[in-house]
Amino acid sequence: MQDWLTVHEGSAPLVIGLPHTGTDIPAAIEARMTSPWLARKDADWWVDRLYDFAVDMGATLVRTGVSRSVIDVNRDPSGVSLYPGMTTTALCPTETFDGEPLYQAGQEPDADEIAERRAIWFDPYHAALQAQLARLRSRGPVVLYDAHSIRSVVPRLFEGELPQFNIGDNDGATCAGDLTQAVEKACAISGDSVVVNGRFKGGWTTRHYGRPQTGVHAIQMELADRGYILDPTDPVSPNNWPSPYQPDRAEPMRGHLRRVLTACIAFAESQR
Repeated sequence: MQDWLTVHEGSAPLVIGLPHTGTDIPAAIEARMTSPWLARKDADWWVDRLYDFAVDMGATLVRTGVSRSVIDVNRDPSGVSLYPGMTTTALCPTETFDGEPLYQAGQEPDADEIAERRAIWFDPYHAALQAQLARLRSRGPVVLYDAHSIRSVVPRLFEGELPQFNIGDNDGATCAGDLTQAVEKACAISGDSVVVNGRFKGGWTTRHYGRPQTGVHAIQMELADRGYILDPTDPVSPNNWPSPYQPDRAEPMRGHLRRVLTACIAFAESQR
């Protein structure tokens, strides 16, 4: 196993993907970027730590330590946009969510380099996901839960403040409606805002693997990160972002997410 790829095998019918929590950038790539901070600005900060309790629930976790600014393993490898007509980032992003350039002029990756990065990082990550889904699917239906977070306010991507819990199943295509409803209900108990298939309908991982007719039910959770860390009200800068992980602040959210993952496992077991 590569040192940047972490797989924890569990026995419950639940695989959790962690595609955007990494911050590792090879030195040769980082040297071409505009700043180390911008290169890591859009990470799903602390999400792997937020969900670490899932190990004790028997979940399988697959995580890449490589920054999404090197390659985004949750984008269509063909380059097709997941949200046609809307602002989004590419397989190998060249700008931040806020539109700031990631690379110095003329240093952006070309097609050959993008293909190389895909072979080094994208393909092994998805081979690991596929292997774990196949291992658990041999025992019955399984849920793939793709775990994400984002700043609550990113004007270039969406208007206003994002709901706390953003559930995506690509308009009902990637999992059974009963699973989506169970996850939505588990989130609603928190009293926080919940939306299904709003700005985020599920990335490439959810759409690629979600085949409920064959027993793989994929769902994405995009959290507004104010639910577990301090989300700055001022524009983010190296002085205030990323906010540090505060266990006491995060604990209520971990309780809500435990309820969500319990619902996912219960759903998969009910299909066996």
